[in-house]
Amino acid sequence: MQTARLFVLAAAYGSAWLLSSCAITSPTPTASAAEAARITVLYDAFGKDATLTKDWGYAVLVEINGKRILFDTGDDSAILARNVKAKAVDLTKLDFVVLSHRHSDHVGGLPYLLSANPKVKIYAPKEGFGIFGSDLPSKFYRKDESLPAEMRYYNGAPPETMKFGTTFPGANIQLIDKTTEVAPGITLIALVSDAPGTKELKELSLAINTPDGIVLVVACSHPGIETIVAEAAKINPHIHFVAGGFHLVVAQDPAIEKAATTLHDTYKVDYIAPGHCTGEPTFAALKRVFGDGYLYAGLGTTLGVSANPRDTYDRRSANVLDESDLRSYRTLLAHSDDSSDSELKEVRLAQTE
Repeated sequence: MQTARLFVLAAAYGSAWLLSSCAITSPTPTASAAEAARITVLYDAFGKDATLTKDWGYAVLVEINGKRILFDTGDDSAILARNVKAKAVDLTKLDFVVLSHRHSDHVGGLPYLLSANPKVKIYAPKEGFGIFGSDLPSKFYRKDESLPAEMRYYNGAPPETMKFGTTFPGANIQLIDKTTEVAPGITLIALVSDAPGTKELKELSLAINTPDGIVLVVACSHPGIETIVAEAAKINPHIHFVAGGFHLVVAQDPAIEKAATTLHDTYKVDYIAPGHCTGEPTFAALKRVFGDGYLYAGLGTTLGVSANPRDTYDRRSANVLDESDLRSYRTLLAHSDDSSDSELKEVRLAQTE
């Protein structure tokens, strides 16, 4: 009898362990670090989850390598707040935040984030006179010692380093000026755009080196998605997973085909999960080129980034944009002007739900 009781207890314990192990694949965004690595889309202009609000912008929660990272904050604090609460994401439990670049559709939700977690470490690109704050050596400007003191900056005796304010006073912002490993296996790739309309714009991308290869999260890819992937390949030539905006929303077919082919054939990316400013024709092209390696990444989707992301991927989301998505996306795009580069341009896009 005692032996039978022990067998039953052992079986029950084994079943409980098995169930808890299976729960790793659940798309709950508040998972512990020991659970499967994943990315949850908290802000975008297309998606199937009726409990979330679509808007032009981007934000994702990245849970990987034992870290919880918020990558960008979307365009609007109120919308970010609604989406975060709907997905039961606890913003007080973040290891750090990455603000990819200065455009409002990526930093507009920062006030809400700071209200929830005012001291969280935030990485942002360093730019001269940037909205995230900056500093420059005073030798950056020419001097004329023949002028009287009252006509000279700082009476002719400027500080060695001139510090400039931020649009977000009190925030714990750490500026990144070059590609930097900020935690073991986690690197911020810092590049500068050379494209018309965004020339000299600095942008950060998030590269995580995993046993399965690089997991790369991009924001708008103003420096070029191919250029960013090339930089990530310097860390590890095996690019396992790329998610985010590819900035091909107004690109013509030849440029789209070139990007899709390069990512697939040259860099041999395993899986791709495009969103935000990637563009409808680019969604279609990437789906055609990558086939099963293409993952739908609409608002609210949780993406596994393990060796086989489809093990944790919600197959109900496996289709490309449906007609409702397309209508929402076009409406939002019609109200946007992604070709401009004003630092805090208001982009209050139509809500379509």
